[in-house]
Amino acid sequence: MGALRGVRIADFSRVLAGPYATMLLGDMGAHVIKIERPGVGDDTRSWGPPYDSLGRSTYFQSVNRNKEGVTADLTTDEGRAKAIAIIEESDVLVENFGAGGMEKFGLGYDRIKEEFPHLIYCSITGFGTSELGKELPGYDLLVQAMSGLMSITGPDSDHPTKVGVALIDVIAGLHTALGITAAVVSRNEIGRGQKVEINLLSSILSGMVNQSGAYAGSGVIPKAMGNAHPSISPYETYKTKDNQIVIAVGNDGQFAKLCEVMGAPFATDPKFSTNPNRVKNRTELNELMTAILVTKSATEWVEALNKVSVPAGPINNIEQAIHLAERLHLDPIVTISDSRDGTISRTIASPIKFSETPVVYRYGPPSLGIDD
Repeated sequence: MGALRGVRIADFSRVLAGPYATMLLGDMGAHVIKIERPGVGDDTRSWGPPYDSLGRSTYFQSVNRNKEGVTADLTTDEGRAKAIAIIEESDVLVENFGAGGMEKFGLGYDRIKEEFPHLIYCSITGFGTSELGKELPGYDLLVQAMSGLMSITGPDSDHPTKVGVALIDVIAGLHTALGITAAVVSRNEIGRGQKVEINLLSSILSGMVNQSGAYAGSGVIPKAMGNAHPSISPYETYKTKDNQIVIAVGNDGQFAKLCEVMGAPFATDPKFSTNPNRVKNRTELNELMTAILVTKSATEWVEALNKVSVPAGPINNIEQAIHLAERLHLDPIVTISDSRDGTISRTIASPIKFSETPVVYRYGPPSLGIDD
């Protein structure tokens, strides 16, 4: 069951963006067949540590549940015939071999669309399909650098820093899942498939929203500001008596409540009465706030501010964040017993909740070629 029940996906993708997208679609009921190289499989099968209790890469495990697993050597006639047979029965094909990669195996869009006009053909690349784009390898870290993301991440402009996860791949995967879903809806209306193209660079330019939008709309080139926000203040990390906390004031009303809790003598100072003024005088405001915040513990401040609906919280590690989700009854971890081989896997649950067509966890991540 599921919202996408009946949709069959031939998944030729590997590593992160494509597998993440197809896992999300599989969670929602799509029948996903993951096609891998014999003997080797998806690159991330060997990416570790860490490994789970069965010695499997947790990287691979994190993005490959709810999939059948088959192998096919696309460099051989037999492997290509096996792939074509899967494609023939599928509604969607997903690949990230790079621009022109599938053409090398005789499985490019121009050929496939003639034989299977119903098929939705989704290609994920790093930098698009122009002659220059084809030459650039689509690795997340490289795109973080070239897209400008690293220039706005880190303590300052002299220390460009990558995000602590392959964020661009994740955002591209989300765009992929959305594009495929829209194409399925369209096919139900017009009766034929189409090509869906996603590239990592365009995905993160869109995903940087207000930062990339600042340049598009006004020519402003954003820069790294540590944990500060370019357009809002106070909206960053602050020292307390023991640990740092985040305070995220989004409007003047919240600022007034913050000042009341802090007993701040600067509450009525015109330099801080409006958000534009607070942004302009951020350094002075932060110094005044810190002098007060260091008199009490992080827990004391968070509890006091939350009571008056001022956004504030601790800086958790991943374990603490998962425990928080558990306390909130969000069920962040799902345990799957695979009906194929009895293996047990634990992965982060889908964040999407449906009232009528709930997410179903049918399979754990497949062993290599388990469904051959």
